[in-house]
Amino acid sequence: MIKLLLRQLWLVALLSIVSSCAARPPHEAGPFRPGELVELTKLDPSIRLDIRYATTQNFMGRVLYPQARAFLQRPAAEALAQVQAELKPLGYGLLVFDGYRPWRITKQMWDHTPADKKEFVADPRKGSRHNRGCAVDLSLCDLVTGREIEMTGSYDEMSPRSYAVFGGGTTAQREARDLLRAHMEAHGFTVLPAEWWHFDFQDWKSYPIQNVPFEEL
Repeated sequence: MIKLLLRQLWLVALLSIVSSCAARPPHEAGPFRPGELVELTKLDPSIRLDIRYATTQNFMGRVLYPQARAFLQRPAAEALAQVQAELKPLGYGLLVFDGYRPWRITKQMWDHTPADKKEFVADPRKGSRHNRGCAVDLSLCDLVTGREIEMTGSYDEMSPRSYAVFGGGTTAQREARDLLRAHMEAHGFTVLPAEWWHFDFQDWKSYPIQNVPFEEL
């Protein structure tokens, strides 16, 4: 019985992947600015990565990215490097969970997520800011220990604790969350109301939805 159930779950996941690969991103009229996706760690090696989607430790429970890498359009990447520089004297650094995301991955996430949790994922019919290379998921880490700083909720947690204005948690957790937000907003990013870790860059509408895999970047 257990083997049958596992086989059924595997088949559902496989069908979702096949469906996402066959689907196409939505048509957009444009015109758009020429994009230049920049690898964050090459622009600023001091930025730490924790790319959960390159592991099974994510809400999907499977590897979605073949490589643990993070990219952003150059203006957004350069703004993020400025945030990193500002945080260093405070003893903090950025811990990046995700940047540019191929559209087909957004489609897989949408298909996998229950209807009552879809506020936490992007509708592939509209595309995501991640697909444009203009959104970044991130938190803070301690520069000395490398330890992730505790926030009011965990990354990709689908609950009210993820809301940018959630009033619960400890004072230290809220202060850390609000410190991150203040520095990001000072450099052209806007927090997503449902996710304290998700920030959109100011020029995201200027770039098209992309579906290019990491291996081709």
